[in-house]
Amino acid sequence: MAVVLVVEDDASVREGMELALRRQGHTVHTAATGEDGVAQLRERAPDLVVLDLMLPGIDGFETCRRIRALGQVPIIMLTARSDDFDIVAGLEAGADDYVVKPIEPRVLDARIRAVLRRTAAEPGAAGPEQHGDLVIDRAGMLVRKHGEQVSLTPTELKLLLEISRTPGQVYSRSQLLASVWGHDYLGDSRLVDACVQRLRAKIEDVPARPDHVQTVRGFGYRFGRS
Repeated sequence: MAVVLVVEDDASVREGMELALRRQGHTVHTAATGEDGVAQLRERAPDLVVLDLMLPGIDGFETCRRIRALGQVPIIMLTARSDDFDIVAGLEAGADDYVVKPIEPRVLDARIRAVLRRTAAEPGAAGPEQHGDLVIDRAGMLVRKHGEQVSLTPTELKLLLEISRTPGQVYSRSQLLASVWGHDYLGDSRLVDACVQRLRAKIEDVPARPDHVQTVRGFGYRFGRS
């Protein structure tokens, strides 16, 4: 099971999540503020962070950015509203997924397991693939650009592995939601768009004119042939 850091200021919600996740077999650490969460991350190495957006002190958006600056640990954000602005802002800050309160423990556990599955190497993966200046090593779960390793979150890496599997093929957002996030709700297409934006910032020479992850208007995305 996973080691999970829960950052949530509401004591009753925090304790409820801790109890529910422990019952699912996870090891759980908690923090009531973003500052404490970042401090704990420096001391521990959790497998995943569950982060509330509405925190005292530094809010969840800034906490997410600080956590992301320290490393690529997966982040699931919690939001009390299904407001598109909050969700998109959280995803752009570096979150991998989100859950809207009130939280169903089984849903949260399923999201945690889905995120962690993205770190698993692909079975039977062949040797590194060369795509212009980009090298994708499926077996080693590594990506290099101009010879330098690119630091990707598990979700960004899974998205790149999925869309580059068949260069030139167009993948709809719903297909990517199912294969990368394990979601089947089309409204979550913002997950795909935000992740594509972050991925392009890391692997494209000019993110606004991508060579690798290309938009096919009205359909979805494809990996450009190189």
